[in-house]
Amino acid sequence: MATLLPPPKRIKLTHGTAQLPEKNSEPVQPAPVVVVQFVSEDDGKSLGPAVNLPADLTRDALETLVNTLEGSLEEPVPFAFHVPLPQPTLASDQRPDANAPTRLAVMVNILEDILRHPLSTYTTEDIITIHCTPQSVFRVRPATRCSSTLTGHSSPILCASFSPTGRLLATGSGDMTARLWNLDSETPSHTLTGHKGWVLCVEWEGRERMLATGGHDGQVRLWEPIKGVAIGDALKGHSKWVTSLAWEPIHINPTSPRFASSSKDCTVRVWSTKTRRTEYVLGGHTASVNVVRWGGAGKGVLYTASSDRCIRVWDADGGKLLHTLKDHAHWVTTLALSTDFVLRTGPFDHLGKKSTTDEEAQALALERYKSVTTGHPEVLISGSDDHTLYLWNLFPSNRVDVSEDKGGKQKPVARLLGHQSQVSHVAFSPDGRWAASAGWDRSIRIWEGRTGKYVATLRGHIAPVYRLTWSADSRMLIWSLKTHKLHTDLPGHMDEVYCVDFVADKIVSGGRDSAVKIWKH
Repeated sequence: MATLLPPPKRIKLTHGTAQLPEKNSEPVQPAPVVVVQFVSEDDGKSLGPAVNLPADLTRDALETLVNTLEGSLEEPVPFAFHVPLPQPTLASDQRPDANAPTRLAVMVNILEDILRHPLSTYTTEDIITIHCTPQSVFRVRPATRCSSTLTGHSSPILCASFSPTGRLLATGSGDMTARLWNLDSETPSHTLTGHKGWVLCVEWEGRERMLATGGHDGQVRLWEPIKGVAIGDALKGHSKWVTSLAWEPIHINPTSPRFASSSKDCTVRVWSTKTRRTEYVLGGHTASVNVVRWGGAGKGVLYTASSDRCIRVWDADGGKLLHTLKDHAHWVTTLALSTDFVLRTGPFDHLGKKSTTDEEAQALALERYKSVTTGHPEVLISGSDDHTLYLWNLFPSNRVDVSEDKGGKQKPVARLLGHQSQVSHVAFSPDGRWAASAGWDRSIRIWEGRTGKYVATLRGHIAPVYRLTWSADSRMLIWSLKTHKLHTDLPGHMDEVYCVDFVADKIVSGGRDSAVKIWKH
């Protein structure tokens, strides 16, 4: 006979409700108190005296406290917080780990992100120095969906660029045409025909009055974007295809800016838009010139990178050679300036101001340029097929006449290591605080834009990364800079994506499937 278990005890009822047995709740441990010193990331100066804070104080409360110390509670500024990690002492034969983190970001509170972090060596007895980085006062909404798929090109799209105001988009394709697209209505605007080969690069003038295109036919053409018509005939001079274009900054020449074109024929030509002739030719490179950049220091500086493993720096006012940088061991394929965004957008900002005169446009563009370079001069990052990048600070004194600056710092500020294959693209964030590099090793790496220190590696792509672009608020690369994780995956293209650009809250992409896709929130 089976053993019968006794029935469960009845739960006592008190005033008609069940009385459950009491649980022994553990007492809540109070958070430890830590000493915190807030320091400005811009100049390294303290924002006030060291303060005692509970370690579980939220990040939003830290932001309010910093705004109080800064006296900006009336118009609070968003901040990002991080604590630098002490660098380990290495033996003479040891190399630093390129993937080792150099900072800990404060996302929740000091207790969770700093004291309990497995890599942290901080204790409650230490004075914790928190670096405060001001963020843009506006925030770009992340793109989450494809709003339009625009067809028209019959061959892969090789390049794409938003206009300075973000209202127009230019694309170049292997079908020997460039196309203009209206981004307000997300419809085709004009088809620009005339090239006799692939259109390899498109570049907007800083006030959106002209568009320059360069092709595999060795020709450069200028276009009037509103009417979609050519401005004169093709500009001929290169004997091989055009690889890159760069316009003279608006704060230097607002009336009729010149532009430069680099070519496979080992030369760079500087063109006048007034006379439509070559002003001068920059020779010296012994292999293809892969990229040209027009910097805003002094009266203008031209940076050229070549497959001869050299970077040459020229005075744009007369074409005088200033520096030759020979640190790379393989082809130099990409360059980026910390001022690229403000030089590209000229007098236009997120407030939508419009300039009516050349003088007003020049003043607005100069104000935006100085806002990025005050305290931190224009710096350059170069990327190469030798798997490395170099950070250069060639004009630390911001000399007005760069042709006289003979003692520029020719040694790199930092050598950026970590990529396991060729570096395909590098780009600075609009505020110049960050730099991101993409490589054939399927990864994206984030670096401090002023020191070159490694910050994070973003992984997720399963094929080489060709291009990258930043949001205007310097917070996103489609990846979140706050969490260093993928913000949103944007599937939809049927084949490889060759070009991508970001303006306002819209992202455009184009590639081998010949379709232009526009993504937005």
